[in-house]
Amino acid sequence: MSFPLPEVTPLSKPYWDGLQNGRLRFQRCSACGHAWLPARAECPECWKAQWQWTDASGRGRVVSWVVYHHAYHPEFKDRVPYNVTLVELDEGPRLITNVVKLGNRRLGIELPVRLCIENEHGIALARFELD
Repeated sequence: MSFPLPEVTPLSKPYWDGLQNGRLRFQRCSACGHAWLPARAECPECWKAQWQWTDASGRGRVVSWVVYHHAYHPEFKDRVPYNVTLVELDEGPRLITNVVKLGNRRLGIELPVRLCIENEHGIALARFELD
């Protein structure tokens, strides 16, 4: 079994290209100003297809997390325990990610985080570390 890689579509390609170039990008509606991740063809707030890609600052905060002690995919067995964390960017969008380089520190709600792009099997991924 191989590592589960994200599906890069024409719609999501600017997101993945941005990470490859060291930038975290999200979509913002030109009509109502709402910002979101992951990529989609219309604004989830007003349903208009008027948006542009915007660069994020790379800063945010922890909203919630879970720590996995069992690998539900064979490729993750050497990573347990690992966290899956919901991060809200300073600009508003939320994304599901991992907080890395924790050492002996613990996650907590509202903790500030900063972007830490990591390459995994040839794909740049948005991960975060405590700020």
